[in-house]
Amino acid sequence: MPYLLNPQEVSFPLPGLADEDGLLAIGGDLSLERLVLAYENGIFPWYQQNGEWFWFSPLERCVIFPAHLKISKSMRALLKKGHFSITHNHAFQDVIKNCATIKRADDESTSWINPELQEAYTKLYQHGYAHSLEVWLDEKLVGGLYGVFINGVFIGESMFSKVSNASKIALIYLGKLPQVKLIDCQVPNPHLISMGAELIPQESYLAMLRARSNPAL
Repeated sequence: MPYLLNPQEVSFPLPGLADEDGLLAIGGDLSLERLVLAYENGIFPWYQQNGEWFWFSPLERCVIFPAHLKISKSMRALLKKGHFSITHNHAFQDVIKNCATIKRADDESTSWINPELQEAYTKLYQHGYAHSLEVWLDEKLVGGLYGVFINGVFIGESMFSKVSNASKIALIYLGKLPQVKLIDCQVPNPHLISMGAELIPQESYLAMLRARSNPAL
């Protein structure tokens, strides 16, 4: 049974107490302090229901080790053409807004990226915790991703593409950044698995997350 958070106290139960679906706690808010504490302990808010946030810490974590990132021959050829340019933290708010509103081919809902969450992650960005990667084509923003960076681990929150492969390009660029020792995809899907994502135990993930490494991104 999920833990009910005390709105007057910034705390979480131990991640290992999550249920088999990864649900750990319900309630609380998206204050800067609560979000930072959550991410430092392998916890993230996934969606809001009846005005309450649901916090997750999967017992198996979907991750990509940069050295294991799979880049197809067609993607290598596309990157070699140099049509796209990539920037970092150049348009964070535009990226998160696109992630919230873009129509997805798989009909995956992004309604959880509501204005409250956008405001909270913009504050994380302003304090150096959240980051975005932007993909540009002919000076137009056509793709990107955003997430939270803790101790060398990039916890991906969402990505978007307006043209084919734009989000893949952002992910590939992210994996090449020397500061990134692990990309946390949170939960698996076929697209991520095809690019080298794998499942690791929660304990292994937390050990990497808590390792004292704090490179600037």
